[in-house]
Amino acid sequence: MLVLREQATSQTFKIIPRLFVADSMIITDEITRDSITYSITITQLDYYAVISKIIALVEGHTYTLTVLDGANVVYKDKIFCTNQSATTYTINNGEYVQNTTDNEFIVYE
Repeated sequence: MLVLREQATSQTFKIIPRLFVADSMIITDEITRDSITYSITITQLDYYAVISKIIALVEGHTYTLTVLDGANVVYKDKIFCTNQSATTYTINNGEYVQNTTDNEFIVYE
């Protein structure tokens, strides 16, 4: 799974495709089912490919990524969009407040 940000500038990510030839990618929002096709060029570095593109993403949404060479699928993956750090990500950032207690129990006989 790729973790990308919601931003208006170019994002760079690495993939390991079946072939190092691709001319387009389709990104489909899993919530709204809207698809956007982007024309791309990939750069091969050692065993992986690098893609740099401005992508319209919405924070908190997941997407499917399909990289194509003509009609042939060369790579498939999922994208998760978040502006939080991937290492400290929390699903309920700022929405849940934990209650603290002193753990004192009263037992009646």
